[in-house]
Amino acid sequence: MFTRHPDNPIVRPGLFPWRRAVTFNPGVLWDDGRFWLYERAAGGFDPFQCVIGLLGSADGVTFKHVVPDPVLTPEMAGSPHGSVQDPRLAVLDGRYWMTFAFRPYTWSCFPTGVGVPRSEVRSYPGFDPATTPNQTRSGLAVSDDRVHWAFHSWITPETIDDRDVILFPEKIGGRYAVLRRPVGYVGTDTGHGAENPGIMVSFSDDLRAWTAPELVAAPRFPWEDDRIGGSTPPIRCDRGWLVLYHGVQREDRTINRVCYRLGAMILDAADPRKVLARCPDFLMEPQPYYEKHGSFIPNVIFPTGAVVHDGVLRLYYGVCDTAIALATAPLDSLVDHVWRTGR
Repeated sequence: MFTRHPDNPIVRPGLFPWRRAVTFNPGVLWDDGRFWLYERAAGGFDPFQCVIGLLGSADGVTFKHVVPDPVLTPEMAGSPHGSVQDPRLAVLDGRYWMTFAFRPYTWSCFPTGVGVPRSEVRSYPGFDPATTPNQTRSGLAVSDDRVHWAFHSWITPETIDDRDVILFPEKIGGRYAVLRRPVGYVGTDTGHGAENPGIMVSFSDDLRAWTAPELVAAPRFPWEDDRIGGSTPPIRCDRGWLVLYHGVQREDRTINRVCYRLGAMILDAADPRKVLARCPDFLMEPQPYYEKHGSFIPNVIFPTGAVVHDGVLRLYYGVCDTAIALATAPLDSLVDHVWRTGR
C-alpha cells in the first residue's frame, strides 16, 4: 500500500548541537508552494531533552533548515528543564497551530539496543522525582508565519498523562476537535474501562476549554495489544475522516521489546466519535534496517506528519526514534482499502 522512498531516511541527525543525537516524529505542512517539516530533535540521551526544529523543502524529499535554532523549546512551555515532543500541525482560522507533548522535567534515557530504553528522572532545582509527579501533558502553540511560535494554551491538565493530542484541520459542528490518548498509569485512567490506552476525542469552542475525553477506539487486534494512539492529523476524504494511527505490540516483556506498526480507520465526518471502518491488519510494519535498528529504540515506525499533494499522501515518520523517513500512497486507493477491508 505504501511505497518507501529510496533515499530513506531522508532527514538525519547532526549539524547542530541540539540535534546531534536524533531527529524524529515530525509535523509537516504543505503551504505557500513548499513543504515545512517540524522535527523533534535531541542533542543527547542524558538528559534526553527534546526541542522542535524547522526545515523546508521544494520537493518534499530534500530538506534544509529554515533557521539554525529550535522554533519551540521547553522554556517556551514554562520549564527550562523540560522536553517538547511530537509536533502535529494544522492550519485553522488563517493561523498555524502546533500540538505538542510536554514533560516538565526531562528524563535521562539509556538505550539497550533490544527494547524500550531504561529511563530515570534526575533531580532539578525545586523538583524531587521521588515525591513530585512528572507526567506528560499536551499543549498548543500558534504562529502567524510558520517560523516564530508562541505558547497558546494547555489542552490537557497537569493531572492527566496525555499525549498523541492532534488537532483536526477544520471545525466539526462549529467546534474545534482533538484526538487524544490518556494513559492508564501514574494515577490516571484510560476512561474506557480497559487497561490499555486508546484513542479519544474532545471538543472546544475557543481552543482553551475542552470537553472530557470520549472514546473513539480501543485496542482490538493482536498487533496493537499494548496500546493505540493517533499518528498524523486526520485527513478529510469522501468517506469521512481518514485517521492513521499507531499500534504497539508487546513482543517480549523480559527485555521490554515492542513493535510499532501503522493502522488506519475512517471516522464519521460529522461525529468523529463514530468509527465507520477500521482495518483489522496493519498497513506498515518495520522492515528495512533503518526501521528495525537505531540509536534509541528498535522496531519503530511512528508517523506524525501527512500531506496530500497531487492526489498522493506523503507520510513522514520517525524510525527507531533516530531519523525521519518518507512513504507515499495514492489517497483514493488508501481510502478505498480502508473502507473495503475495515467494514
